[in-house]
Amino acid sequence: MSTDDAGWRPTAAPATLEQRARMLQLARAYFASRSVLEVDTPALTRHGVTDPHIAGLQTHVAACGDTPLYLHTSPEYAMKRLLAAGAPDIYQICKVFRDHEVGRLHQPEFTMIEWYRRGATLDAIIDDTVGLIRAIGGAAELPSRRYRYRDRFIDACGIDPLIAGAAELANAAEALIDTGDLRRHIGSDRTAWLDLLLSHIVVPGLPADELSVIHHFPAPQAALARLDPADPATAERFEAFWTGVELANGYRELTDADEQRQRFAADGQRRGALGLPAIAPDHALLAALDNGLPECSGVALGFDRLVMIACGLHHIDQAVSFAFAPETSGRVI
Repeated sequence: MSTDDAGWRPTAAPATLEQRARMLQLARAYFASRSVLEVDTPALTRHGVTDPHIAGLQTHVAACGDTPLYLHTSPEYAMKRLLAAGAPDIYQICKVFRDHEVGRLHQPEFTMIEWYRRGATLDAIIDDTVGLIRAIGGAAELPSRRYRYRDRFIDACGIDPLIAGAAELANAAEALIDTGDLRRHIGSDRTAWLDLLLSHIVVPGLPADELSVIHHFPAPQAALARLDPADPATAERFEAFWTGVELANGYRELTDADEQRQRFAADGQRRGALGLPAIAPDHALLAALDNGLPECSGVALGFDRLVMIACGLHHIDQAVSFAFAPETSGRVI
C-alpha cells in the first residue's frame, strides 16, 4: 500500500482549518466581552449519562481496578458543580464523546461549546445563543424566528404532541414517513415517536434561510430543564436549527435535587425497558443540587456543525482535521 492509499491526509482543507481557528477566536471574544469565565473540566468521569437516548463511551484506568470510567458526553454535570460552588457565568470549549454516532452530521468525538448564565430566562438564553451563532458563524444579518414546539408540531404533522398517545403518534409517523419496521422497534416509547416526527417532518419544514428556534418541548422531553411554571405540560427547553441542522440545545436549568433524583430513576426504568445497561446517577451532581444550584440557563452548541454550515460544507468530516471512520473505510485517524 502506498502512503497515499493509507488515508493519512487531513479530512478538512487548510482554508477550513483557518476558518475554524478564527471562529474559535471569535467565540472566546464573544464570551470575554460579556464577562463569561472560561473553565476547563475533566473529560474522564466516574459516572455515565443516564439518558437512554445518549450512549457514552466506557474506559478503564488501572488505578481504579475493574470500576469503569466514562468519557463525558457533555461537561454539564461538572459545570453545574462549579456554579453550585459559587462560580460566575461560565463557558467551556471541549471535546466530548458519544457512541453510535457516525454519519454526515455525527462524529463520536466532537467539539462542544457549553455555557451557563446565572439568572437568565429562557428568552434571554435564546437571545444569547442567536447572538453567538451570528457572531462566529459569519451570519451577522441572519434572520431568526421562534416557534413554540406544540404549534409547529401541529402545523407540520396535524397532531397535538402534548396529548397524543404512542399509538396515535405511530399512526401519524406511518402516514408521513416510510417507517419500515419501526413500530416493532419503538413500540410505545412516546419520546422516540416524537423525536422521529420532529427530525423527519417538523425540522425539514423549517425555512433554510433563517435561524429557527423551537422552544417549550413536551414535559416528558425535559431532560435537565425545569418545567414551565405557567405551563407545566411543557419544559423550558429549546433547540436551534440552521439549514435544517440542529446546532444548539438549551435549558432553563432544573435546580430541584429531588426532582432530579426522580428523573434519574425514570431514566433507569426506561433503560431497563429498552434492554440497556444500568447507569448509576451522578451523586456528585445531586450533592451539588442539594447544596444549591443558582437559577441559571445553559446551552450546548455543536461547534463542528456550525463550522460545516459556515464554510458551506456537506459533511461534518470536512469540518474537522481528522474525522473518525470505521476501519473498513481505509482511512486512518
